[in-house]
Amino acid sequence: MKKLLKWKIVCKNERLRRTILKMKTLCLIFLITVLNASASVYSQGSKLSITFKETSIEDVFVQIQKQTDYSFLYNNEELKKCSKISIDIKDKEIDDVVKECLKNTHLSYKIVDKVIIITPKSSKNQKSTQNPDGLYQTVRGTVIDNESMFTLPGANIVVLGSDPLIGATTNADGEFKLENVPVGRHTLRVTYIGYEEAYIPEILVGSAKEVILKIPLTESVIKMDEVVFVAYKKGEPKNDMATVSARSFTVEETGRYAASLNDPGRMALSFAGVTNSDDISNEIVIRGNDPSGLLWRLEGVEIPSPNHFAEESYSSGYVSILNANVVGKSDFFTGAFPAEYGNALSGIFDLTLRKGNNEKREYAFQLGVMGTDFTLEGPFKKDYKGSYLINYRYSTFGILDMVGFGLEEMPVYQDLSFNFNFPTKKAGTFSLWGIGGLSNAGEQADADSTLWEDQNDRENESANMGMTATGLTHIYFPDEKSYFKTVISFSGNKHTMKENYYEVISNEYIELPKDEERIYSSTYRASTFYNRKFSNVFTLRTGFIFSALNFNYFGEGIDDKNGNVWNTFVDDKGTANTTQAFVMTKYRLNEMITLNTGLHYMYFSLNQKSSIEPRAGISWKFAPKQSLSFGFGLHSRIEKLSTYFAMVLLSDGTFSRPNLDLDLTKAAHYVLSYDYMLGNDYHIKAELYYQDLYQIPVATNTQSTISPINGREINDSLSTTGMGENYGLELTIEKFFTNDFYFLITSSLFDSKYKASDGNWYSTKYDVGFANNFVGGKEFKVGKNKNNLLGLNARFIWSGGKRDTPVDLEKSLAEGYPVYDVKKTYAKQYDDYFRMDFGISYRVNKPKVAHVFSVDIQNIINRKNIKDVEFDEYKLKEVTDYQNGLLPNINYRIEF
Repeated sequence: MKKLLKWKIVCKNERLRRTILKMKTLCLIFLITVLNASASVYSQGSKLSITFKETSIEDVFVQIQKQTDYSFLYNNEELKKCSKISIDIKDKEIDDVVKECLKNTHLSYKIVDKVIIITPKSSKNQKSTQNPDGLYQTVRGTVIDNESMFTLPGANIVVLGSDPLIGATTNADGEFKLENVPVGRHTLRVTYIGYEEAYIPEILVGSAKEVILKIPLTESVIKMDEVVFVAYKKGEPKNDMATVSARSFTVEETGRYAASLNDPGRMALSFAGVTNSDDISNEIVIRGNDPSGLLWRLEGVEIPSPNHFAEESYSSGYVSILNANVVGKSDFFTGAFPAEYGNALSGIFDLTLRKGNNEKREYAFQLGVMGTDFTLEGPFKKDYKGSYLINYRYSTFGILDMVGFGLEEMPVYQDLSFNFNFPTKKAGTFSLWGIGGLSNAGEQADADSTLWEDQNDRENESANMGMTATGLTHIYFPDEKSYFKTVISFSGNKHTMKENYYEVISNEYIELPKDEERIYSSTYRASTFYNRKFSNVFTLRTGFIFSALNFNYFGEGIDDKNGNVWNTFVDDKGTANTTQAFVMTKYRLNEMITLNTGLHYMYFSLNQKSSIEPRAGISWKFAPKQSLSFGFGLHSRIEKLSTYFAMVLLSDGTFSRPNLDLDLTKAAHYVLSYDYMLGNDYHIKAELYYQDLYQIPVATNTQSTISPINGREINDSLSTTGMGENYGLELTIEKFFTNDFYFLITSSLFDSKYKASDGNWYSTKYDVGFANNFVGGKEFKVGKNKNNLLGLNARFIWSGGKRDTPVDLEKSLAEGYPVYDVKKTYAKQYDDYFRMDFGISYRVNKPKVAHVFSVDIQNIINRKNIKDVEFDEYKLKEVTDYQNGLLPNINYRIEF
């Protein structure tokens, strides 16, 4: 409590103001570098007459573009190296004019469509990027306006460093195609009149699959007849109305990070403020919040946790259903998210599915420890831009079991993902998409007490889980400034579990029931929003989401808190609805200041509770490569439905449902962010945040400290009188993947507390105190003609140890089951958590086929991190359970 009070006082006194002043002073003395390049486009005519005397080449190019329909693409610094020229030309072709301008300079040129690309002449010792083996690939895509999503014809795309230079211009539909791009990694630069240029760095071009991109450009605040050049910044969120605590990620990143297992959730553990209390699960703890406070969205609508073996109200699951072969560029938020997101307290995973190749059929087969899967994609028919994308996976251990080589009691799972895209000429684009998975696991005990070492050895368990989400999406553009997006979806999950245990009675082994759960839920959703870009400085988005929830819950078992009697905890089914609406705006006051505002509304029909939630964010680019941002948001969430329908046993033997009238849990987020780009490769970001949680459900019994804030299932009487606070400081230092290597360093210091019904403050289960991560890797071009890629990747995780509530050993021995010291709720902390992961991959590019061999090793030093210390009812003593040891994942993939 003293620590909490001290924090509040520090935030209100002069110390905070002095800290911010020091930060601004430090920012201003940093070295500021600006990427200086220019390009210009379009006019009319192909022959021209010009006369200049002692004029810079750049000024000559500006005049040429005014007389012709050609545009120039060049680096401003290279032109500054040239002397001024005098030129007098009459009625000459553009090719002759440019040749005359560049005579006696170190520059050469190439004309691609209507774009004149100026580059330095290649030296005799400079190697061409042409591939002697003839291994090339096509890179194509679409360039769009970031706010209106409308296509941009006439945008220029060039492959930096290519020799001879590879470039293209988008057609009337905003589409471009770069053919004969050599295999390897390449960076694209995209420019368009009046827009800020974009860099797409280190794209992996393989020999088997085309690279298809969607590139958004941001219009300049000031209308200009030239391209606006800004410092390149990777990882900016797809959602253009996000201000703080947000970043995008790609599938390539998901597969690159060591031990991420091609899973977006495991990859996110490397981001600042993200931890995991169990290294075998997909649990995502953001800034000390309960994992259930994370909202999963797919294609713009909420979905259940997309993980195999996920158990509602208990576990986040262990293996991702989201296959990296189908996931597109997506966003991840850790606080103060925009107004379109509701029913979330801690963060957002806003995922998209990529579209299949609509010009060429492509396939991929993958065999690994995590599963065996097959991906196919391609066009429905020739000359139609529609496409299909399908992936199916079955657990490798399940396959081995079917052919007689399985291991005892191994988990089995399978999943399917698809995305069918149907563009029309006038009615917009329709997409039918879906993901789903089934999983089952079990453990059979031996009816032999000589083999029992702890309580778990005498228990039989069987569990079956399933999850699905599917929907129809429609995007319609009524004009060039606006669009509608509508999604109709269905999602559902199931979880059935049964536990029995052996007891020795009269020298016989008798199997007795321990507990049983049956949880079924489904949701129908309708979501739509309208987005309009009124001008280059103002954009508005508004919409609503309606969700019809259906549930059927049953749970019974031994109630060890009420004399080990058999008890029915929940037995109910029914419906409940939520209605959400939002409006949000983006206003760019000038080139330096952007203001995002919004309002979100949520209504829960089960108990008529509602919430009005203001959101706001402001970003100030006070220097070319530095910015200071502030974000605020009020957020709310409905609890797990099983919490509302929990049945509590009364003294007269009847049951009551005391939790039906619980208020919505709420949290106010405050985030101050500082961002600095060092050149075009390095990025530093620091965020200071404070989260004020209130209306938290806590036990009505003042002798109890339980709360859903600690991520556990609640079968007690609750009231929303609890409070909570999360605050911390996060630092990110990142080197983007350029020059064949990258690294990401994150460090977080945080505190997470809550106030129980007894009036005391306690650490939450996730209050580990700190988390440090290092992720890095290096790629080597190998092989006879350097066509193959060898990748080495590593990750180091060091964080505070897990928290637990100590067992009252004396009372536990007396009762025969665990009795915890609630006055020391989560006061016990285990040793620091430390883990090292390592990955190695080798890509072999061959004509029209590519092979990828990889090995990912989690916890390569086999460190035994403590998971928990439990009271074993069989041994009648405390037993330490450890986290996962060394875990290898071997994988082979072929693309063709």
